[in-house]
Amino acid sequence: MMTNLFSSFDPSTNIMNLNLNWLSTFLGLMILPMIYWLIPSRWNIIWMKLIMFIYKEFKILLGPMSVNNSLIFISLFSYILFNNFLGLFPYIFTSSSHLTMTLTLALPLWLTFMMFGWFNHTQHMFTHLVPLGTPSILMPFMVLIETISNLIRPGTLAVRLTANMIAGHLLLTLLGNTGPIMPNFLIMFLLIIQILLLVLEMAVAVIQSYVFAILSTLYSSEVS
Repeated sequence: MMTNLFSSFDPSTNIMNLNLNWLSTFLGLMILPMIYWLIPSRWNIIWMKLIMFIYKEFKILLGPMSVNNSLIFISLFSYILFNNFLGLFPYIFTSSSHLTMTLTLALPLWLTFMMFGWFNHTQHMFTHLVPLGTPSILMPFMVLIETISNLIRPGTLAVRLTANMIAGHLLLTLLGNTGPIMPNFLIMFLLIIQILLLVLEMAVAVIQSYVFAILSTLYSSEVS
């Protein structure tokens, strides 16, 4: 019996009372290493072109140290993209639609950037709290606003990814559940709508992975 609305797209997998849903995030360990042992295919070429495009985007933001620093952000993009696409398959747990995973990615990154910035570039971090040209009377308010803006960054990163993934999956699930009660002549229209929504979800999976990685890169560039 479905206990809540979200459980309709969270399959339950229990063996000896162990929740194995989160093991879906490690399926890439069985799939991705194969590309290093096979002759490069069209999929490998497409993937490398995508990685090079992402690297060029990060290179603009990270500056001269982009070769060393962009690896973590490219890995982050690849990991989120893989989990987003994995969630589009039936009966596979979508880990990127849960705050448990997205906050685990966003919070350590943000804490690392803040600690590095305040310990190594303290004066630079203080100047970020007061935008250039701010009147003296507004400076205390701007410091408060900028401080709150910095504190909510990991939350906005995590919630943005989670909300976008949940919204699409929830819409697909709700439309799919109406299939058995619909007249036969409307089933074809429902299938067409479901296919279009699935294509849209594939685009959302790529866009949200890119947004998460590019915002993390922007936060990193602000503290250096």
